Amino acid sequence: MVGSGGREHALAWKIAQSPRLEELHAAPGNPGIAQLGSCHPVLAEDGDGVLALARSLRVDLVVVGPEAPLVAGLADRLRRGGVPVFGPSAAAARIEGSKAFSKEVLDRAGVPTARALPIASPPCVVKSDGLATGKGVFVCLDDDELQAALAEVRTLGTRFLFEELLEGQELSVFAVCDGRRALPLAAARDFKRARDGDAGPNTGGMGAFSPVPESPLLERLVAEIHRPVLAELASRGAPFSGLLYAGLMLTADGPRVLEFNCRFGDPETQAVLPLISSDMLPVIAEAAAGDLGSTPIELSDDTAVTVVVAAKDYPASGDAGSPITGIEEATKLGALVFHAGTAERDHTLVTSGGRILSVTGVGRDLAAARELAYAAVERISFPGARYRRDIGG
Repeated sequence: MVGSGGREHALAWKIAQSPRLEELHAAPGNPGIAQLGSCHPVLAEDGDGVLALARSLRVDLVVVGPEAPLVAGLADRLRRGGVPVFGPSAAAARIEGSKAFSKEVLDRAGVPTARALPIASPPCVVKSDGLATGKGVFVCLDDDELQAALAEVRTLGTRFLFEELLEGQELSVFAVCDGRRALPLAAARDFKRARDGDAGPNTGGMGAFSPVPESPLLERLVAEIHRPVLAELASRGAPFSGLLYAGLMLTADGPRVLEFNCRFGDPETQAVLPLISSDMLPVIAEAAAGDLGSTPIELSDDTAVTVVVAAKDYPASGDAGSPITGIEEATKLGALVFHAGTAERDHTLVTSGGRILSVTGVGRDLAAARELAYAAVERISFPGARYRRDIGG
């Protein structure tokens, strides 16, 4: 498992349930993943280090969590080194690495998306062309917000583009892909803004829930959106193998693509994976081998709500070294606690990032899952800890 966040902890947690798993290793992992397998001090961005580690351990499969190493070509480096990997090539990962490239692919594939604007005129959306850890999108309702967005996006050091502002319900749709085929997982809805009521700046994500009322549309959405994109990428000599994640807006005129990502979403993964009742490891392995077989993905009838517990000043800054308490009490309630920005110092769990923990409650319905998630969150404490109180509300 390559990565160290809450998404990677959730993936490791799910993979560790497989009877086919012999050993689990992570690079670099986190204290939560360390409870499931062995963590190694190799950074996700260190392609040569990850390859050397995989070879030394003689691993059968590498699962890459974060987007930056994929866009930089980690999957290519591993494949050239003879190591099977779940994750797209750098050429295919451009679907996330460049908004302009994604627009071009969507247009050629005939997939509806937000209309590009030649100039910015509120209301509109300003987007960084490159990776921005979920913080490169700015909704501008007036000139003041537009000027602030332009100032902010220029600090990211990438090109930027303007799009029309779409209205409707957002939806995240994940599909496991083998280069030709796409197998959908449960849909989720995430909460990007830092504060309750969708106020404050965009973040990497403050919470999510799954499934959503639009889940019965899942197969149709994948057929109309993911599969044409897979075909277009394949026609360009860049077949997509891994997890293709579409961020959609369900408008009055039908679904429109807001963005494509080349990996599992965070924190949506922490809400989606607990609802999968079947073994995910063989599905991931088949996709990595380029041949999704007949292995099904079975979903429970439950609902999951994930609440992110963040540092006081996130997303402006994180926190490091503050002791964390209450995780054991939270898990005793039946919640799942996934580590994101944590570290262990002198046998004490401490903060080490912006989004510190993801707390997931699973219940028979949205209300039950939400009640469990928030009851567990209230048991967790560290200086400055904060979270949104309206996830799934």
